[in-house]
Amino acid sequence: MVDLTAEIVLFDGFDELDAIGPYEVLENAAHAGASVDTELVTLEETDLVTASHDLRVEPDGTLGDPDLLLVPGGGWTSANEGVRAAVEGGALPDAVDERYTNGATVASVCTGAMVLAEAGLLEGRPATTHRVAVDDLEATAANVVDERVVDDGDVLTAGGVTSGIDLGLWLVEREFGASVADEVATEMAHERRGDVFG
Repeated sequence: MVDLTAEIVLFDGFDELDAIGPYEVLENAAHAGASVDTELVTLEETDLVTASHDLRVEPDGTLGDPDLLLVPGGGWTSANEGVRAAVEGGALPDAVDERYTNGATVASVCTGAMVLAEAGLLEGRPATTHRVAVDDLEATAANVVDERVVDDGDVLTAGGVTSGIDLGLWLVEREFGASVADEVATEMAHERRGDVFG
């Protein structure tokens, strides 16, 4: 039996590394013995999702009720693209709020934090995002901190792009222990950066 189900929700214009970095960390953790099942999902059924640098990804299915829901960023500074379109459309923030209310731990990478803010999950909480969205995140009720990874229990945020790998490794350490996280970091030739805030 899988102890942790993780879903990374994709949308057109998401940043590739925001999603694929944590995905690879979690998949490597499973190979290292962690009881985690990770899927790339979308809100609605679709054959392909096109990311911000034109990578096309075939999702595993649609959003379910995972233990961990991760939201990538990408496209915040562009009109009608990526996170900006997802926030303005409203369906993704609503879905994130619903999963959180049902008990999921919710995490974001980069400007994915703006989805969490729109869902009302960052009110009064420490949070971080990519530098291009810091002013916008500060305009919400979030307590913006200049950190690479912020852990506030059932809501976690990570700064820009590559910090998603550190977020993934922290989640592995938190859920399955430091030895598994260290094994994954070594496998990925990744030197973890910065302490986790929280």
